[in-house]
Amino acid sequence: ISLYTGAGGLDLGFEAAGFETRVAVEMDVDAVRTLRENRPAWEIIDQDIHSEAASSGEILRRGRLGVGDADILIGGPPCQPFSKSGYWARGDAKRLDDPRAETLGAYLRVLRDTQPRAFLLENVPGLAFSKKDEGLVFIQRSIDQINREVGTQYSMNVALLRAVEHGVPQDRQRVFIVGSRNGEQFEFPAPTHTAPTLGDELELGIGNAGGTATAGLEPYLTAWDAIGDLADDDDPSLRVTGKWADLLPSIPEGENYLYHTDRRDGVPLFGWRRRYWSFLLKLSKRLPSWTIAAQPGPATGPFHWRNRRLSPRELMRLQTFPDTYRVTGNYRAIQRQIGNAVPAALAERLALEIRRQFFGEVGLRSDRPSLAPARRPGVPPAEPVAPVARKYMALVGRHEAHPGTGLGYGAQRRNAQRMAAGQAAVSAG
Repeated sequence: ISLYTGAGGLDLGFEAAGFETRVAVEMDVDAVRTLRENRPAWEIIDQDIHSEAASSGEILRRGRLGVGDADILIGGPPCQPFSKSGYWARGDAKRLDDPRAETLGAYLRVLRDTQPRAFLLENVPGLAFSKKDEGLVFIQRSIDQINREVGTQYSMNVALLRAVEHGVPQDRQRVFIVGSRNGEQFEFPAPTHTAPTLGDELELGIGNAGGTATAGLEPYLTAWDAIGDLADDDDPSLRVTGKWADLLPSIPEGENYLYHTDRRDGVPLFGWRRRYWSFLLKLSKRLPSWTIAAQPGPATGPFHWRNRRLSPRELMRLQTFPDTYRVTGNYRAIQRQIGNAVPAALAERLALEIRRQFFGEVGLRSDRPSLAPARRPGVPPAEPVAPVARKYMALVGRHEAHPGTGLGYGAQRRNAQRMAAGQAAVSAG
């Protein structure tokens, strides 16, 4: 049973590991079209999960399942209440007070009513932020209640996984919760890949703190491994537009706007860490990709090293979707579907471990997911860097570095607005 299926990243991984999607619940029109075009045999309920049309009984009926028949329930409830972007934009997120967190409750309702042998729930790292783990507490209490009500013994095992450490050419973090109906504990797979050196990769968030490869682990797979065989795409829709488009060619591979600060080798156009991380972020052939965003702005990367947006096929490769799969819709819809997905190779690895640990298939190995790309030799040199366009030279000068969390321009503006509102309330009183 698949909930919040989206474009099918989790499902494709479980499919590669030998599972069959018997029924999927997804209401996004573009995602439903993608699922139906690629997997016409799947039973898809294209309704709101809170509606009667997607009740637990209807899910079982459409999937031709009885209570307790399903091997596993999978899904990633929409994550906005727990997202780090929401946290940084507003200083905090509403989290469980946000009505959108009701999606967690719907997932747990289906778990209670269908009683699968196992379950996997995926979400953003913010679900398990230190001292902000009310989402995990809610899930644990709900599972405890399910066990009391229906006599199951569901376990709950939680891990924050970095996809790049498991054979995915993209540095993407997600929380996974896995449990078994009979109380078995799940041991998450250990990393198979690591960063081999300490250098600029660390500054850009991909290196490892030790500076040397961990014994027995392979180096991270890279963007070149994933997309290096694809012909350059000159589709006009991939051209970068907006105020900063002509600055992108002046940034080297593997860098972002920080290159043009007084702490790097470019031209001092910006203050250190005064912009969001993915501003003018460009892929390097020798590094994994950074997280693919679902709804990027015009200057939000990662961009291709050829100074353009990534093509749909490139986005899918970085998410380890099979080449036979096609995500439908316009470019914005395609990126949203792919950016919201779980890397299929990571899902495959977890699915193989679930089969091995919960279903007794001891001969399976999960360390070589079939959907992960092979290492691609012959990495070309970095693309040439263009000089800064004249129109940006007016920005050259001394720029203050970011003063710290809660002290930046946006925080100061919000604080001023709150103080003004408070003074107005006092005056009105």
